[in-house]
Amino acid sequence: MRAIEISAPNEWRLVDLPDPKPAPGEVVVGVAWCGICGTDQHILAGGFRADYPLIPGHEFTGSVVEVGPDVEGWIPGDRVAVDPNIVCGRCPYCRRGEVHLCQALTAVGVNRPGGFAERCCVPATQLHRLPPGVRFGQGALSEPLACVVHGLDRAALRAGERAVVIGTGPIGLLMVQLLRQAGAAWIGVSEPIGTRRVQALELGADAAWDPRVEDSAAAVRRATKIGADVVVECVGRPEAVTAALGCARRGGRVVLFGVAEREAEVPLRPYDVFLNELTLIGSYINPFTQARALDLLAGRRINTDAIISDRFPLAEFGEALATAASGKGYKVLVGG
Repeated sequence: MRAIEISAPNEWRLVDLPDPKPAPGEVVVGVAWCGICGTDQHILAGGFRADYPLIPGHEFTGSVVEVGPDVEGWIPGDRVAVDPNIVCGRCPYCRRGEVHLCQALTAVGVNRPGGFAERCCVPATQLHRLPPGVRFGQGALSEPLACVVHGLDRAALRAGERAVVIGTGPIGLLMVQLLRQAGAAWIGVSEPIGTRRVQALELGADAAWDPRVEDSAAAVRRATKIGADVVVECVGRPEAVTAALGCARRGGRVVLFGVAEREAEVPLRPYDVFLNELTLIGSYINPFTQARALDLLAGRRINTDAIISDRFPLAEFGEALATAASGKGYKVLVGG
């Protein structure tokens, strides 16, 4: 099979490898589409935990092509989406139901071969059946959508509250759609790229501004008088986190969703957090939320055509990476 292999940070190539063979409890998935995520770009740059050499890719769908011993309930031809996050089920966090905080967490496309390949071997426990009517490309959004569902759970938005999304790449646009469906009375977005501001407005945002031109905190207070109840930071940069903190009202909640560099730091005055009774919330991956994401897709609650902007064959992975990094599109899929 052909696959993308990262041999070291900033070094990758298209390689020919033997087809994977399933061990007991595993299945081989013929990959249809795999999405490029910001985490993949961090892995390529060496800024995220990963084991090299590595076939990256963790947002993918496909069909079962081979079933290993001791696997029940799956047969060749089954259409599936993959939850890439593999937990131990034994550590204190797993036993508390906080599986995403598992002390032995590993992930497909991070610590074991992933979906930027023609075939991928995964534990059968990680499979979700793709609902009828959900296309493979749409299903590739189920993993990032599942993370957004968890982020919204963490935000605990109540109907009628006002929300702000900092950054409207693919994650931010998914967040705008879910906030609207969850009953947000007003949604503002901060985004420097004009086409993305337009797309956010079309998907349910009420206001959009360029943070290079207009201060986000001022824009939010002009519209809401006191600030937002919920602010979701979807960029992962210190300046975006600072902007998010400034947009929240007294008593507001700020969700840090974007993946920042490990060394990134943000100035924070504890007195402001105390006086304004701010709640700072982290949101990490997708605990028990991928099935809900697939139900949202099956129910046509998410405009996927607005999110998936580009598709490339595996042989054009370099061009796909460049497109994803350019910010000109949204979700870039590889495979097909």
